[in-house]
Amino acid sequence: MTNRLFDGLMEAGRRDPGKRFAVLPDGRNYSYADVEAVSARFANVLIGLGVQPGDRVAAQVEKSIEALMLYLGTVRAGGVFLPLNTGYTGSEIGYFLDDARPTVFVCDPASRDSLAPLAEKAGARIETLGVWTSADRSGGSLFDAALAAPEKFDSVARAGDDLAAILYTSGTTGRSKGAMLTHDNLLSNAEVLRDTWRFTADDMLLHALPIFHTHGLFVASNTVLIVGASTIFLPKFDVEQVFRYLPQATTMMGVPTFYTRLLSDERLTREATAHMRLFVSGSAPLLADTHREFEARTGQRILERYGMTETSMSTSNPYEGERRAGTVGFPLPGVALRVVDAETGKELPQGEIGVIEVKGPNVFSGYWQMPEKTAAEFRDDGYFITGDLGLIDPDGYVTIVGRGKDLVISGGFNIYPKEVEIALDELPGVVESAVIGVPHPDFGEGVVGVVVAKGAVREDELTAALKERLARFKQPKRIVFVDELPRNTMGKVQKNVLREQFADLLSKA
Repeated sequence: MTNRLFDGLMEAGRRDPGKRFAVLPDGRNYSYADVEAVSARFANVLIGLGVQPGDRVAAQVEKSIEALMLYLGTVRAGGVFLPLNTGYTGSEIGYFLDDARPTVFVCDPASRDSLAPLAEKAGARIETLGVWTSADRSGGSLFDAALAAPEKFDSVARAGDDLAAILYTSGTTGRSKGAMLTHDNLLSNAEVLRDTWRFTADDMLLHALPIFHTHGLFVASNTVLIVGASTIFLPKFDVEQVFRYLPQATTMMGVPTFYTRLLSDERLTREATAHMRLFVSGSAPLLADTHREFEARTGQRILERYGMTETSMSTSNPYEGERRAGTVGFPLPGVALRVVDAETGKELPQGEIGVIEVKGPNVFSGYWQMPEKTAAEFRDDGYFITGDLGLIDPDGYVTIVGRGKDLVISGGFNIYPKEVEIALDELPGVVESAVIGVPHPDFGEGVVGVVVAKGAVREDELTAALKERLARFKQPKRIVFVDELPRNTMGKVQKNVLREQFADLLSKA
């Protein structure tokens, strides 16, 4: 038996091991032979650290080619990769480690001392992985161990229904949930995206996304790997670097923020993008105005798609045909999608707004150690209840019109208001709070905290206190004070009223 995911992703690269896989900003080039060898080194190290099939390997590290090889090495070793947002605070990391109980936790060398007690409490072996470059060769303890490890490894056999990764997604109760993704979940999605978006070995993907969530780690990286293509692997999105490397690229994946920032630069022209085959946007709604302005400037129509942590990609605008602004296209091949009444679960007629449900090989196997929550999120016929509100128009295009559970998507990151509200309510002087998302010109949506306070409480005091409690992307961009929160007859806070009241608060941000 093979290692379902790794062997599937590497089939094309193994046919041409000398082919370039990655171009790195420090001047290095990574071949497919390097991918094979370095991922083997990491797999050997992990096995030596006690990782057995099914064990979790958690990582909160900066983006680097070695961090990507750690993901592949974990899969080869039969482990379950658990990437963690680099913005998470110590208290947040403590929760993830305690919940997932990884065998190994890998962190940035600068964070080792502060995170070591949390790893010890969770029973995890702590190792470090930094960003090694030709100028800075301090790669951390795991990097050093990998250098000394053999570059041959017989990948641990894993079947399609074995777990390959756990990605945490915030919960409305404030407790994060670990979405369990199998080898088949990830491989099937890579295969479908390869065909839908016409990826070939000749492609060069401009990769400026983080690799701690599904977009950068799976959608971008796995799609490149499965066709034996190449990638320009940037540490983060930087306008100067994007324009520097854009002439070498054929494709680019990004969040809406990438495109709004490119549009603010006069270098974005038809000539600068004439060689590009495809621009993809996701992780947050792309404003129709951004779509139209990008086309007017470049002649290129951005391809928007829809997915989530639990499902990877579920829909896409067509590669050939109309990429309709404001929509996320059609269900991908093999994916069934329907819109239902939230209360009855009955499928709604075309054009009516309801809750989106999906079913297919891309849909996750459930939430880590939460069987009751898993059961509640699936229908008896196997459809997953996404919680997103949408409709299907007469031409079959899917449009996302809102989100259940008041999810805020800011700069491509999912933020559940309850988690922020809990942090706010614990602060001195805060009686109660409501957290909403309002339009933001750069991030799509921005987090706003609406607070009822007692005594002399200032916005800057609350903002400063939250910096120690929440990852930066979750922190409110503004905190406003009200005498009382609007409520309906049942006592429920009417967040729709607050969203209308403060709709223009961040419009000039």
